[in-house]
Amino acid sequence: MPHRFTPTPKDKFTFGLWTVGNAGRDPFGLPTRRGMSPAEIVDLLGEVGGVHGVNFHDNDLVPIDASASEAETIKSDFGKALKRTKLKVAMATTNLFSDPAFRDGAFTSNDAEVRAYALQKTMKAMDLGAEFGAQVYVFWGGREGVETDGSKDPIEAEQRFRRAIDFLCAYSIDKNYGYRFALEAKPNEPRGHMYFPTTGHYLAFIPTLRHPEMVGVNPEVAHEHMAGLNFCHGVAQAIGADKLFHIDLNDQEFGRYDQDFRFGAANPKGAFFLVKLLEEAKYQGFKHFDAHAYRTSDRDDVIEFARGCMRTYLILKDKARQWSEDSDIRSLLKQINRGGKDLDALSVRYSKAHAETLRAMKFDRESLASRPLPYEKLDQRTMEILMGV
Repeated sequence: MPHRFTPTPKDKFTFGLWTVGNAGRDPFGLPTRRGMSPAEIVDLLGEVGGVHGVNFHDNDLVPIDASASEAETIKSDFGKALKRTKLKVAMATTNLFSDPAFRDGAFTSNDAEVRAYALQKTMKAMDLGAEFGAQVYVFWGGREGVETDGSKDPIEAEQRFRRAIDFLCAYSIDKNYGYRFALEAKPNEPRGHMYFPTTGHYLAFIPTLRHPEMVGVNPEVAHEHMAGLNFCHGVAQAIGADKLFHIDLNDQEFGRYDQDFRFGAANPKGAFFLVKLLEEAKYQGFKHFDAHAYRTSDRDDVIEFARGCMRTYLILKDKARQWSEDSDIRSLLKQINRGGKDLDALSVRYSKAHAETLRAMKFDRESLASRPLPYEKLDQRTMEILMGV
């Protein structure tokens, strides 16, 4: 029997070529690790063990200036590595942020030719993802924004983005790719002001599309934490809307630049409640670790980083089970949650009779205000479970 903290492909844990393949470059320093080919990265993930799949941007796999023959060689080597390791390609996406052509955005660029090029590049990237069996296609608008609001009409910019997603949904349908599109929000960086900064913004945007049934969200821990938001609440909103199509797991200190730490490394309690939410909601999608090993890591430590992401998730999954079964937690929750089927039935659906009944009721405000809510005790017991006490 495998140890309960040992991952298997059934856990649907995935990593991107750009995550474990990150060479340790940052805005202030050169790479600290040797770059790896896509095939070498897949082999590394095979060495990690228990990984379900690998994800890629188009140019993570095939460099933007690669010749046709070079592209075929890279894809052939990548495919052979997938067979060796039995890894799947779960998700694909497009790099619409690195090349200087996208310095003022891709789908929202003020230049019609740039917008057309962005669509072309994305269609080709969708072809590439489909070639390797990707099921989810993520859109992160890394340059979709402004530094000065005078540069773009925000209403027109949103409309340009809407037209692009509508076009690409139709392309996926026409090609019979079966993609589920997942939109990824970020509050800032690299633009001064990003369009669609939170998951909630995208959840409001999706119903305005021509094919809203095809489009969901891909929330990322670090992106919401950068702005000091509660990531768990954003994910819950996505689950409630049946729009959690994919999720990026990592960690992040509040208010910092995009750190992409190992999952659970910065805020274990936040990670615990996230895992608890995903498991109790029976989320069946891919769990993608969009994180990087420390810049100080060598190859062996990168492997430990990847194993750590998955192990932490499984440990917290076990902690969530302990929390739900704990007698003290159960007792506290019973005291805190005061049910009332008859009262709830009045507000489930409006009727004139229900409204009149509620209007006629008398409530004892002092009694309502005096009922105990032992949240300190609940949180302390939560901390003790997390700390193994």
